[in-house]
Amino acid sequence: MSKHGKILVAMSGGIDSSVTAMLLHDEGYEVVGLTMKTWDYQNSGGSKKETGCCSLDSINDARNMAVEKGFHHFILDIREEFGDYIIDNFVDEYIAGRTPNPCILCNTHIKWDALLKRADQLDCEFIATGHYAQVKQVNNRYVVHKGVDEKKDQSYVLWGLSQECLARTKFPIGSFTKSDIRQMAYDQGFEELAKKPESYEICFIPDNDYRGFLKRRVNGLEEKVNGGDFVNKNGDILGKHEGYPFYTIGQRKGLKVAFGEPMYVTKIVPESNTVVLGVKEDLDRQLMTVRNPNFQSIIGLDGELECTTKIRYKDRGTPSTILMKDGKVEVEFHSPVQGIAPGQSAVFYDGDNVIGGGFIARN
Repeated sequence: MSKHGKILVAMSGGIDSSVTAMLLHDEGYEVVGLTMKTWDYQNSGGSKKETGCCSLDSINDARNMAVEKGFHHFILDIREEFGDYIIDNFVDEYIAGRTPNPCILCNTHIKWDALLKRADQLDCEFIATGHYAQVKQVNNRYVVHKGVDEKKDQSYVLWGLSQECLARTKFPIGSFTKSDIRQMAYDQGFEELAKKPESYEICFIPDNDYRGFLKRRVNGLEEKVNGGDFVNKNGDILGKHEGYPFYTIGQRKGLKVAFGEPMYVTKIVPESNTVVLGVKEDLDRQLMTVRNPNFQSIIGLDGELECTTKIRYKDRGTPSTILMKDGKVEVEFHSPVQGIAPGQSAVFYDGDNVIGGGFIARN
């Protein structure tokens, strides 16, 4: 009989999820490892060798850890629901002139649902993942709290988790730094794991070429979007772009048009097949609308609330005031921010606690 009960651990084969399983096992939990197969690399059509969380090597690495530590390991095939929901949304968002973040959508709508469903089938009270974050209780509510390692903190990608999910979720490595985790793997004799490089790619785009992926997924995409114009904020034509889905707000490199000064993408208008360019100051914004909000530390917004808002994963955050209006969150930044990209996530913080978040809307 285990000391702490039974827990299902999502294992990608990487160092973070492997050490997560190792820590929980050594702590006295009855660990069950689960590796989710989300994507077949041969379906991507990319040129890069199969690597990452869905590769055969990664699945074998996860299984080897389970064998070494003496706990059960299963593989769960969720390719169908992943493809239908995550990849279709990824393509649709770019066609709509937005910049998606599929990892956040996957966490919220696919992985946690799959984990909890299988946890119930296996009589596991809790689930665990290798995210650099923590779960705290604030005013009798479960909230995502930033990880100790500021450079690795992943609280930003977890804003969509519900109270039901968070009540059963553990993030064992959130109270450690990345160097701590590598040292733990090394100390336990998993030297190859300790040296294993990290993957920053989207799992279904192993060659990191999202433009090529879109072209392969959408029949006639180039004919639909090619030949559009780069324009300035006054509508004057500056040149031709390669297709509006291939650009994102704040982009400077890769425009392939010469200007007398650095120019940035400031707006994408799919209806007219145009990409608006401007100088860096044209990216300044102090107002933003956020759709499909989910709140963690509060039940909902009642009036104005002061917080810190992050508009991208590596953003340090900006003091702001938020309030609800017509089912969306209106955000007023206390100072201008640059590079607000529709489709990306906005996450609201009270100190290190996640208040909630949502998707940035096109204003």
